[in-house]
Amino acid sequence: MEYFKILGKYLDGRIIYWVNQATPAFGYIAFGVIDRGTNVLQVRPTTICPLNCIFCSVDAGPFSKYRWAEYIVDKYVIIRGVKDAIRYKGSGVEVLIDTMGDPLTYPYLVELIYELKHIPGVSSVALETHGALLSYKYVDRLEKAGLDRINLSIETLDRCKARILQGVNWFDVKNVINISEYIARNTKIDLHVTPLWIPGVNDEDIINVVRWAIRIGAGKKWPPVTIQKYDIHRFGRKVRGVRPLSWKEFWRRIEDLEKRLGIKLRWSMNEWSMKYMKRIPTIYDVGSLIEVNIAGRGIFRGEYIGIDDRRHRIITLIGKHIQRYRRALVEIIKNKNGIYLGKIVKNL
Repeated sequence: MEYFKILGKYLDGRIIYWVNQATPAFGYIAFGVIDRGTNVLQVRPTTICPLNCIFCSVDAGPFSKYRWAEYIVDKYVIIRGVKDAIRYKGSGVEVLIDTMGDPLTYPYLVELIYELKHIPGVSSVALETHGALLSYKYVDRLEKAGLDRINLSIETLDRCKARILQGVNWFDVKNVINISEYIARNTKIDLHVTPLWIPGVNDEDIINVVRWAIRIGAGKKWPPVTIQKYDIHRFGRKVRGVRPLSWKEFWRRIEDLEKRLGIKLRWSMNEWSMKYMKRIPTIYDVGSLIEVNIAGRGIFRGEYIGIDDRRHRIITLIGKHIQRYRRALVEIIKNKNGIYLGKIVKNL
């Protein structure tokens, strides 16, 4: 069975795959459904992003250095995965659309949100975005579909600096600001503002963003602002000359900001309506040997995707001499949060 269909290629040779509805929803970091043991399910229907943020932790965007594949997923993969997860977890689940790209690039986002909202056991649906593709009409469609919250990543209110940080000259942060104010003041969608703090780069910008978020009425039901910590990841982009803060130093600075601004910036799980919840069982232990079909490229260069059609899981494959559309014997070497990494033992 072919789980992927090639839709096209970027100029750099990156393949864009359509992931058909027979594909498993669980096991992969880049698309599908991820359960980390709380009432929040991460869902990822696309990996595509129009921006080239200089701090991107997953190397997304047109000028990606490490990616050699992108994915657009049939919505029924996501819907089936959420339903399956709820059978284990029970009701009161939030679905968070938090892609390794931008959810607004997904062509069936409105329909997906509508159908997710009508799954018994789903209490809310939220998405994360930089807002570059938002419009007033699109916001109205998202509201009508039932979207509960937008987590907005906005690192500065300055137009020139925003274009530098987002890595594209066409990015218009003023448009994002205007539409965000419309969301907060004129819709039922809650707005949660999540700026990334890059020490020495946007220190004062962070303060301006926090004050702006409070002023426009972000946080109707959930917390209004959370400041994100800049970190360096294996395949992520590094901001030249910036050393990530330790977590101890980061939280000390957040505490100082709270005192300076008189605004709460640290939130408990209760304030987020989050709780630990039964997770989907891990079906393969480290060291397990399984047979998989090799379906196509993984998201990062040198990786491939294996499909275990017996237990319906996706396995990220590493190793030499991997051939597409062949079977292979794989040893599981990592299984954290139900995301499986396997090493090719031999082709079958």
